[in-house]
Amino acid sequence: MKPIPDIIDENLKVLFTGFNPSVRSGETGHHYANPNNRFWKILFQAGLTQRKYQPDEDVSLLASGYGFTNIVPRPTKAADEITKEEYQEGRIELRKKIERYSPKVVCFVGKGVYLQYSGLKSAPWGKQDKSIVPGTIDFVAPSSSGLVRMKLDDVVAIYKELHKIIHHSS
Repeated sequence: MKPIPDIIDENLKVLFTGFNPSVRSGETGHHYANPNNRFWKILFQAGLTQRKYQPDEDVSLLASGYGFTNIVPRPTKAADEITKEEYQEGRIELRKKIERYSPKVVCFVGKGVYLQYSGLKSAPWGKQDKSIVPGTIDFVAPSSSGLVRMKLDDVVAIYKELHKIIHHSS
């Protein structure tokens, strides 16, 4: 199964960065396409979008300043199928994308994504004190996967902090 394309442009408000595409995303070519994934619902409930978008509308969010990528491009059933080598290569490629496109915020959709990228052992939710790429804010949010055990309201509350950052700071 081939990787799905990044949806990315210069000077985005937010570059949403996941582990890797699901098999469903690989089949459809759209980000967060698994019906059990709560990504689109979370964005809407957090006020980041005016309505609940469908996965096949992902490219239309470029107009709102939102882009999409993954640390590893290969679709899998689960993140635990990703190899150390894929993470190592993905970390390098992701940093190049962030440096090249200069988004205001990189939102890591899953703490594990950020830990793989940063090489840190732990990180708090939300805005990080120090960014990996200067000039871009690193923001750690819970994964939107249906497998995440956090209550949806708690996940949405963290994404609301992202909304505040992109709409209320310079």
